[in-house]
Amino acid sequence: MKTIQDCLQERILVIDGAMGTMIQRHKPTEETYRGEQFKNWHIDMKNNSDVLNITQLQLIEGIHRQYLEAGADIIETNTFGATTIVQEDFQLQDYAYAMNVEGARIARKVADEFTAKDPNKPRFVAGAIGPLNKTLSLSPDVNNPGFRAVSFDQVVDAYYQQVKGLVEGGADLLLIETIFDTLNAKAAIFAIKKYFRESGKPELPVSISGTITDASGRTLSGQTLEAFYISVMHARPLSVGLNCALGAKEMRPHIEELSQIANCYVSAYPNAGLPNAMGEYDERPEDTGHYLEDWAREGFVNIVGGCCGTTPDHIRHIAEHVKNIKPRELPVTETETV
Repeated sequence: MKTIQDCLQERILVIDGAMGTMIQRHKPTEETYRGEQFKNWHIDMKNNSDVLNITQLQLIEGIHRQYLEAGADIIETNTFGATTIVQEDFQLQDYAYAMNVEGARIARKVADEFTAKDPNKPRFVAGAIGPLNKTLSLSPDVNNPGFRAVSFDQVVDAYYQQVKGLVEGGADLLLIETIFDTLNAKAAIFAIKKYFRESGKPELPVSISGTITDASGRTLSGQTLEAFYISVMHARPLSVGLNCALGAKEMRPHIEELSQIANCYVSAYPNAGLPNAMGEYDERPEDTGHYLEDWAREGFVNIVGGCCGTTPDHIRHIAEHVKNIKPRELPVTETETV
């Protein structure tokens, strides 16, 4: 069967859209999140999307299926916050590993189903590794800039357990995404390398996706896009890209810049525009499709999809708009010290 590297040489690949947006369409209640397994849990679980891998498998499976039917080549596991650090908020840190294993298994099952129907279009599972709710570069205490709520080693340990679960559940690649603090991302990279070194398993490809938080073109921890890329290029990622925070219109100049400096594949999955006053996303699927078609024609991208506010309709339009466009060619870059 073709590998993801084979497919990337042939065409632009499509990654799925927002998981959270689709979960919220089901109007989940506290009882939905708890399921039978956590019926009598002592604190509220509402909005803990990752626990649904354990309590509502069919709901998550159904969302994956909708994205694959819409034309996605890559689906992300529902594990954005499935680390011991994030799950401490719900006192579910002991279940973080299971959330990752189950999240990968659910996605693997549906991806294999679609690959079996059309072996010429294999579907891949990206193990989603989110940014955490604690940061290594910034202090949560304005009166004590040197204070950190978490240590580098603690972050590595949390990510190590997540990586172990995703690999054992059957992920094809690992996606460190929505990075606003590059030091957190470096801890995730270190955890991945450590896991494969210690387990002896063949390394999976790693994709890295940062987030530019405003018009300054910087990450939340203050790096320019070029500095961010240079900080993670040692990982030799399969792809590097941007997601979240911005809509396609606002993201365009940053994707153009990244496409010129990255010597690996480039990914881009923007939000469905910027949120309105109610925090909802209004950009129509056909508009998102046109924006991403423009990027594809300019030769900026190899992987495209959607983040917050995007739905299977957005992915369907994106897939349709880029299907006949050649993928970005990998540039020949200099290897001098940067």
